[in-house]
Amino acid sequence: MTEASNEEVTWRLHEGVYELSLGQAPCNEIGESMLRSLEQFVDEVNPEKGRALIIHSTLDRGFCAGADLRGLYAGIVSTPDVAEREARVGDFIDRIHAVMNKLDMMPLTTIGALHGVCFGGGFELALTCDVLIADRSTRFCFPELRLGIIPGFGGIPRLKRELGNAVVRDFLMTGRSMNAKKAQAVGLVSQVVGQGRALDV
Repeated sequence: MTEASNEEVTWRLHEGVYELSLGQAPCNEIGESMLRSLEQFVDEVNPEKGRALIIHSTLDRGFCAGADLRGLYAGIVSTPDVAEREARVGDFIDRIHAVMNKLDMMPLTTIGALHGVCFGGGFELALTCDVLIADRSTRFCFPELRLGIIPGFGGIPRLKRELGNAVVRDFLMTGRSMNAKKAQAVGLVSQVVGQGRALDV
């Protein structure tokens, strides 16, 4: 068994299965720290050694609450020089797209074991997986609309790839959340299981 970690994100390879565990409080928000961890993970994965990847959260609150907007504002957006700010925002977006694309194109069967909050950038991360297993507490949402922005980590084309236009528009134009049962009914989730059982399944 091979194990590695980077701050609150850990991964291991056991009997041909990579397990990526997200454990960055409060709810795995994707900022500089989480992005660095994900970059390190995708760089270290060896598809010749593994046949599958399971991504899950070790936190009670859920899978991932999305982008760390406060952290990004403090670290990037508040930079007084406009050109530097734009360059740093562009660099972050390019890096997160590169990570999401690598996960999406990885030659392994990728499985998201989800619970609780799966919002914004967390929803976009889940959409890179081939199979989603959600416990009954899982809720999916793109709340960006309420903030005057759109999902920026590649989630829109991935959602459109998986679901029909009516569901995609509902997610993007209303900002409403969808529970696990309805997500299974529309074809987003493969299985809905009992609370706390997604990783076991």
